[in-house]
Amino acid sequence: MDKKITGYLVVNHFLNANKYNELYEYFLEAADEFGVNLILKTNAELIVEEEALYRDVNNVDFVLFWDKDIRLASLMENIGYRLFNSARAIEVCDDKSLTYLELKKAGVLMPKTIIGPKTFEHVDYTNTSFMDGIIKSLGLPLVVKECFGSFGMQVYLVNSKEELEKKLKETSPKPLIFQQLIRESAGRDVRLQVIGDQVVASMYRYSDSDDFRANLSIGGKMKPFVPTKEQEEIAIQCCKAIGLDFAGVDLLFGENHQTYVCEVNSNAHFKNIYDCTKVNAANLIIKHVVDTLLKEK
Repeated sequence: MDKKITGYLVVNHFLNANKYNELYEYFLEAADEFGVNLILKTNAELIVEEEALYRDVNNVDFVLFWDKDIRLASLMENIGYRLFNSARAIEVCDDKSLTYLELKKAGVLMPKTIIGPKTFEHVDYTNTSFMDGIIKSLGLPLVVKECFGSFGMQVYLVNSKEELEKKLKETSPKPLIFQQLIRESAGRDVRLQVIGDQVVASMYRYSDSDDFRANLSIGGKMKPFVPTKEQEEIAIQCCKAIGLDFAGVDLLFGENHQTYVCEVNSNAHFKNIYDCTKVNAANLIIKHVVDTLLKEK
């Protein structure tokens, strides 16, 4: 490209904690290293600048969409912006039920999963007899996940029918999935950072408490991890199936060395994996964006 590459870094207007701002700074510093003019924009700013979006589309080479505002992402794609990741890929990752459907279609092994039946606000679950089928299929204890949630905060372990019914009442009418508990992986998992078609970093996460979740944001610990070739191939397969340019893929350890996919995160917070492995995902993501744009020119 003859002119300097220009892009928008789109972030959420309302997430201002240090852990978010730190990531934005990593991207801005990486862009500067690659000679990219990266302009920070929030979703709220862009939504009220729709006319400017139409006017500026030919002057912006790409959008690093580091948010989950699917409606804005779709609007920008409709106008003609090149997004990394795409609106559809972000949408699939943000909704755990859509992630499950896409990965199941691609033949990716996940814990046995049942998508919760839809109900409505002010209606809730007027009949919970379907719980018996869930318990019969998945066994107890089982995992309940809100379809929309981050950092392990909307993931629950239920040990009985009574606990399951209570959790349904607490979360209604939010969409849910129900999953088999992979006992061998309770309190431990692996995060693989995928950029392009490569696994660039990985870490082992574990809990030294009784928590079945290993998320670092809720007290888990970490250490570097060398994935097997199979684990790398599974993580890359997930990204290809969903159409992701980059992602954090979480894997579980099953019996007989089986590997299950737990979740795929389109906007994976990479500060922890940087602290653990010293791999700067921001640099590699910006490089991937530049290389992709040059190929597409």
